[in-house]
Amino acid sequence: MEKLIVKLGSKSYPISIASGLLNSKNIYSPLKSGEYTMIVTNKDIHHLYAKIIKSTLIQMGVKVDEIILPNGEQYKTLDVVNIIFTALLRKNHPRSTTLIALGGGVIGDLTGFAASCYKRGVRFIQIPTSLLSQIDSSIGGKTALNHPLGKNMIGTFYQPISVIIDLNSLKTLPSRQFFSGIAEIIKYGIILDYNFFCWIEKNINYILHCDEKIITYCIRHCCELKAKIIAKDEKETNGERILLNLGHTFGHAIETELGYGFWLHGEAVSAGIVMAAKTAELIGLLNFNDTERIVNLFKKAHLPTKGPAKMHAKDYLAHMIRDKKTEKNKFNLVLPSSIGKAGFYTDINKKIVLQAINQCLL
Repeated sequence: MEKLIVKLGSKSYPISIASGLLNSKNIYSPLKSGEYTMIVTNKDIHHLYAKIIKSTLIQMGVKVDEIILPNGEQYKTLDVVNIIFTALLRKNHPRSTTLIALGGGVIGDLTGFAASCYKRGVRFIQIPTSLLSQIDSSIGGKTALNHPLGKNMIGTFYQPISVIIDLNSLKTLPSRQFFSGIAEIIKYGIILDYNFFCWIEKNINYILHCDEKIITYCIRHCCELKAKIIAKDEKETNGERILLNLGHTFGHAIETELGYGFWLHGEAVSAGIVMAAKTAELIGLLNFNDTERIVNLFKKAHLPTKGPAKMHAKDYLAHMIRDKKTEKNKFNLVLPSSIGKAGFYTDINKKIVLQAINQCLL
């Protein structure tokens, strides 16, 4: 088993990575006999993994309830998180309860948000079952809900007590969901690690076929990179964590405009990163050859490098101006300056942003 620690002082927690972890009692060691838990999942994941987790916890003497939520990004809302609160209150869960997020990024966000609010804060465990959530959203304590006017605009910073990554879950993941997660893998290489980017280029076919040795290294390295960022900048206060948002300002505009779930998050981020690269190229920050390498790698990963046909360049701006990084109607963007290095740039000219988007339209 691979094991990492996210170092946050009293809030530090382990990330465990291996195949077949879910029936191991040791992996749930923070939980004690007699304690309450609530498994939060969706119907697609429930029939695959909930039974084995529930059985293991019951053997440990832990009390287990569960709630099955609808599946999809469009359900990451206040109305749905209220379903979790209602279930907890009806079952009279105490402040010592632990919520268990079993699913992808949507379930992780809903559960983390609920845990941060229920009785002013209870423990929660992340068990991410998608590639994207295993390498990104389950780590770092960001929770968020969507609003019709913007993605992830309602949320908290609230750390889990443990992240359990069972690689077997990738075997049941639909191809489109798996490819979506690769967008975030490529992102790590672009913003933080040139050698890792080169490694992805060399091994992209093995990643696409989920080669066990390759994907294990890939997930571990992404977790290591993110854990280091979180340890330095838990709440995006010193600017380092903000680099993880490369492409997200453009990508969130796509998700919000089309309706949540029409494009998967990784698909929107892929096109968004290309738009960010084009912006960086237009202002003289990134050279053309680096942009082409980025575009070509996304293409090899079966990910979009153009925005959706239904959207025009101006459609992006109304959403981008509401982005959490934007202030006083100025476009503030994370941009790559070379492969392996990125920065946060303020007051980007609106005409440049429009020009970059136009270069990435179908």
